[in-house]
Amino acid sequence: MEIDEENNENKGGMWDLEQKLDQPMDEEAGRLRNMYREKKFSTLLLLRLAYQSLGVVYGDLGTSPLYVYNNTFPRGIEDPEDVIGALSLIIYSLTLIPLLKYVFIVCRANDNGQGGTFALYSLLCRQAKIITIPNQHRTDEELTTYSRSTFHEHSFAAKTKRWLEAYPYRKNALLILVVVGTCMVIGDGILTPAISERTKYQSVLGSIVEKIYLGLGMRRVQGFPDKDLWPSELIEDDRMMLKRKIFSVLSASGGIKVDHPKMSNDVVVVVAVIILVGLFSLQHYGTDRVGWLFAPIVLLWFLLVGGIGIYNIWKYDSSVLRAFSPVYIYRYFKRGKRDGWTSLGGIMLSITGTEALFADLAHFPVSAIQLAFTVIVFPCLLLAYSGQAAYLMQNTDHVVDAFYRSIPESIYWPVFVIATLAAIVASQATISATFSIIKQALALGCFPRVKVVHTSKKFLGQIYIPDINWILMVLCIAVTAGFKNQSQIGNAYGTAVVIVMLVTTLLMTLIMLLVWHCHWVVVLIFTVLSLVVECTYFSAVLFKLDQGGWVPLVIAAAFLVIMYVWHYGTVKRYEFEMHSKVSMAWILGLGPSLGLVRVPGIGLVYTELASGVPHIFSHFITNLPAIHSVVVFVCVKYLPVYTVPEDERFLVKRIGPKNYHMFRCVARYGYKDLHKKDDDFEKKLFDNLFMFVRLDSMMDGCSDSDEYSLSGQQTQHLRDYNGNSSTANIELSYSSMDSIAPAKCHPQGNSTITSSGHETSQTEVDELEFLNSCRDAGVVHILGNTVIRARRESRFYKKLAIDYIYAFLRKICRENSVIFNVPHESLLNVGQIFYV
Repeated sequence: MEIDEENNENKGGMWDLEQKLDQPMDEEAGRLRNMYREKKFSTLLLLRLAYQSLGVVYGDLGTSPLYVYNNTFPRGIEDPEDVIGALSLIIYSLTLIPLLKYVFIVCRANDNGQGGTFALYSLLCRQAKIITIPNQHRTDEELTTYSRSTFHEHSFAAKTKRWLEAYPYRKNALLILVVVGTCMVIGDGILTPAISERTKYQSVLGSIVEKIYLGLGMRRVQGFPDKDLWPSELIEDDRMMLKRKIFSVLSASGGIKVDHPKMSNDVVVVVAVIILVGLFSLQHYGTDRVGWLFAPIVLLWFLLVGGIGIYNIWKYDSSVLRAFSPVYIYRYFKRGKRDGWTSLGGIMLSITGTEALFADLAHFPVSAIQLAFTVIVFPCLLLAYSGQAAYLMQNTDHVVDAFYRSIPESIYWPVFVIATLAAIVASQATISATFSIIKQALALGCFPRVKVVHTSKKFLGQIYIPDINWILMVLCIAVTAGFKNQSQIGNAYGTAVVIVMLVTTLLMTLIMLLVWHCHWVVVLIFTVLSLVVECTYFSAVLFKLDQGGWVPLVIAAAFLVIMYVWHYGTVKRYEFEMHSKVSMAWILGLGPSLGLVRVPGIGLVYTELASGVPHIFSHFITNLPAIHSVVVFVCVKYLPVYTVPEDERFLVKRIGPKNYHMFRCVARYGYKDLHKKDDDFEKKLFDNLFMFVRLDSMMDGCSDSDEYSLSGQQTQHLRDYNGNSSTANIELSYSSMDSIAPAKCHPQGNSTITSSGHETSQTEVDELEFLNSCRDAGVVHILGNTVIRARRESRFYKKLAIDYIYAFLRKICRENSVIFNVPHESLLNVGQIFYV
């Protein structure tokens, strides 16, 4: 059946009557218990979570000391004062971006513990009407979780809100900005493992060379073997050329490849690929187990680098502590000019991993992340960078492998082993962040449906997405094998990191205005300070756009097309459902039999609409001469909460008079809740339906006015007609509009007393018997399969997006029947085509 979009725009008076006959489920989450309350953690549990967060969140940020100075001074150190200037830049970058901006400001903007760009976007959508999916209803604002603020009409926040809501293109621009930030996080999740396996150990080369030659009994002069004592075939004019000739690090397996004609780069790339496969294979164990596995390594790493830093400051040059004065930043740029500016690409590596910190909030509470950073991560990193700077003040020619050169001889090999393990797990932060942010995109209809596995019963945000995990692995392997020059991966990495930070800053500006109601001066200070730092870094990475910096842009562009096309198709499908839903007046005009043969059985018609009769139903009864005796419209809806308790999951109401035997059931799920195979969704639905009928009969005729409502938590320990005991939450809404005729008080007729002690009317018994007989006759799950197509006169890019990209994504994503665990023998797909 082909339906044109414009044919569904106006329903006339019948459409108005529809709004009275089938009202939405009001306050569907208004009284869910314990929703959006900040969970209180015991001191012991908080320490445990902070400990685990080290292994998941801070691995990438913590291993940056391995290579920051090397990348900052690729041509060597010309003036020892440059070391002080670089250290000052590192200190203030760590203080302004990770500590102040992210840990203490951005982390406060979480959406019930959810972090990332989409979490910020969801907060903004509650304050302003900027969401592009037209499934909002006025009752959403009545939810206790909605927390919408009021503005003074002439306030700056109110003006900003009106400016955002004024034109659709502004809403789309904001959505695209959010999607771009999300795509960059995904790109970060691809590039971080690649750079971890290819770049983290470049600084170890010189140190390993030295150790090998010292092991051969060669004399060491000023920390490096004397050239005159080396074999003549190994003598080179430049120490760096010698290191590159002898060793080439291409993997984190130890990172050393002897320059032997029989050993090709492909052999070492295979080793890197094996490490990547092992890393991604561990993800299905979940953040909790991975955190316990990785946390001891990262904690020991931080303590070691902090301790070595203290040792080097005391031994070499304690004057490096003057780098805490920002005046040395000015002197650094004044001396270096353009070279100083481009060296910011190396300085920026000291804050990589910060962008994933916010997205990882779903895995750990804010307090745990703040505790770990302020007590362990931040002080240890400052000591590590200061200690290397102190060493370089006395050994400027050792900048290539400053970290390993500065390690005391007695603990060199233990530190080397820990550094190797820490570099392997460094990419865990961005992998976990990618899972979290894609899950948020799923909830907002911006990503194709994929399987999400919750890996912890205690911590609801800890998830694993198998499909995304293996896609990331394949792309990581492609980047690792495709880029022979590891510096190109580093340039690409820097581009992705700084763009994510810029997007976060822009969204935080709106959050501070619309959600926190900060004074515009405070907002201006935050925005200007953040943009000055981040735009400065961005300008530096632009110089290297043609040296690998284009990679994240290509990755982001590919994911941007996927996410935006999917979102566009989702919006068009929902608009079709809304505009083409059937008038209840038309349904009632057909009579109790709906103008068809009512065959024994129950038909569960799945729809995305929480009100109204979906077009799929009219399509079904128009093309088939029969319909089931009982029809239940099932709407599975996801609420912005972690979980919905089982006894509050279902809302049931009647559509039309009782003899129509039509019901609506809204099944509510939170972020944590899954459609498990052993969940027995169908049984729970019928248990709640039977309880609704029982309560409906009990309340029938008890009103002394033409319209009334009973809306509250009716947690009943009842027995269904088969005698099975269960607990359910039933929320009834009675009115003359629901029942067509006003409900009048009248004495209940024939009634019986059940064994549970309450009075049961004959009408209730009859209806329960009828429902059970229909259930025994068979249950059919009717799912709609709305296919959208571009019109013939549409432009090429629209046809490409709808007819090819969206259609392909629909084929490869998870089917609704799989998500709802519908048995194949009970499934009936009803297809229709919609042209846009």
